[in-house]
Amino acid sequence: MMTSRSEYRLLLRQDNADLRLTARGYEIGLVGEKKYQRLQEKIRLIEAEKARVALVSVAPSDALNALLVSRETSPMKTGCRLVELLKRPQLSYELLAPFDPDRPDLPADVFEQVEISIKYEGYIKRQFAQAQEMRRLESKKLDETLDYQTITGLRMEAQEKLNRVKPQNLGQASRISGVSPADISVLMIYLRKQEAQKRAEKHRTDAQQEGQGND
Repeated sequence: MMTSRSEYRLLLRQDNADLRLTARGYEIGLVGEKKYQRLQEKIRLIEAEKARVALVSVAPSDALNALLVSRETSPMKTGCRLVELLKRPQLSYELLAPFDPDRPDLPADVFEQVEISIKYEGYIKRQFAQAQEMRRLESKKLDETLDYQTITGLRMEAQEKLNRVKPQNLGQASRISGVSPADISVLMIYLRKQEAQKRAEKHRTDAQQEGQGND
């Protein structure tokens, strides 16, 4: 499956496949110790470089502003952190090298991961939150015998689609064409009410059994 067709393609990128999968391969015995240790070192270098660029200050200069203007981005009037310049889509590590004299000599794939994580930080965090929310929804099970036409608040189209598909959980329900986020909210409220009713019934049953035991 191509990563461009995946549901969370900002997270499941080709460039970070080793970061995502090597540790798992090591756990099940498909990756050797040497390759696993190389991954750990790469992760360490990435984190160290991200910390460094967040602290490095870059002062404005004629040369730097000439570069910024040539790349059609705003010139600097005051100094800023290197990470702020790297966030600009028009700039890159390579272009900023002359203004970062203390830059360590790192492998190209380390620089690549640092630059990607900086430039797309907001988008990546948002998609990670979406993935976490989907995991939460998939933990909410739906009764396969449920008649969705009995649930007040669901749109007619959603009722028809849900009764036809019979999803196993809220995550699956949210991916059905014709089921809107508002419909999912209605289902969540319905499930919470059902759970509250079950807890109340269990409490009553336990109280009755305790009373019978005392008799």
